[in-house]
Amino acid sequence: MENYKNDVEALEAFAKVNKELELAIAQIIVGQQEVVRQVLISIFCDGHSLLVGVPGLAKTLMVNTIAQVLDLSFNRIQFTPDLMPSDILGAEILNENRQFKFNRGPIFSNIILADEINRTPPKTQSALLEAMQERSVTVGGVKHKLDLPFFVLATQNPIEQEGTYPLPEAQLDRFMFNIILDYPSFKEEVEVVKNTTSTKNIQLQKVISAQQILYFQQLIRKIPIADNVLEYAVKLASKTRPNTNESTEYVNQYITWGAGPRASQYLVLGAKCHAAIHGKYSPDIEDVKAVALPVLRHRIFKNYKAEAEGLSIESIIEKIL
Repeated sequence: MENYKNDVEALEAFAKVNKELELAIAQIIVGQQEVVRQVLISIFCDGHSLLVGVPGLAKTLMVNTIAQVLDLSFNRIQFTPDLMPSDILGAEILNENRQFKFNRGPIFSNIILADEINRTPPKTQSALLEAMQERSVTVGGVKHKLDLPFFVLATQNPIEQEGTYPLPEAQLDRFMFNIILDYPSFKEEVEVVKNTTSTKNIQLQKVISAQQILYFQQLIRKIPIADNVLEYAVKLASKTRPNTNESTEYVNQYITWGAGPRASQYLVLGAKCHAAIHGKYSPDIEDVKAVALPVLRHRIFKNYKAEAEGLSIESIIEKIL
């Protein structure tokens, strides 16, 4: 671990490392800069991300590429309706000496790509919940610690609802960000097709180690934040809760329930990291606004009136902002 003279120097190094990461990932992932940035922010804030987009937008490739430049162990779990908790966590197996031995499942890795997470029943999703929250798993009454850093990057296809199990609110709340992937622009798509239909082979360099990630996660938490910015973040989250002191008539009219306290925590952490990436030593209100959409998007539930009027969650959040 490099020895930085002080936190200011460490923050400058962090901004530089983040730029290197974005450039390395861009060698393989064309466009999607905002998506990549949000995934990196969630990683440096020690949070999980849910990537939502139609098939073929390189969600899996993106997670794979990020794992490579971060020099972390990586496992992909394809979620299917018949997946059992033991397929994720591992199981106790009787060995040749007639003793039970714990066989580790794919969850024992730094980055878990939970592909199409909404395809598996709640029982299996809940197996992932303990790992996401506690950074440990319990099998046969024994607690096994996971290696740190540990992130779940889950993907979800928004169109197909046949044979899917919507994620329970409690699990959605465990994700720091809900990141929407959109189609590439015409120019980007031309570049994607050019790169992927030729023999071009890019070797990625490792940019940062697990130890450095853990160091920078602590550094982000140490960043000071002004009281008015902190209060703005908390107020923003509480404004989304209908029929409370903070809520407006607009919110009462269109929202069934709003974001919990976890949203306030992630708004503050996300703002700190967003500020650090942009070379600032303390976040301001603009940094909170920059992370508001991915933090609040999956924590606010609109009512039938909003549905009937065709209001999107994004437009409601914009209005609250």
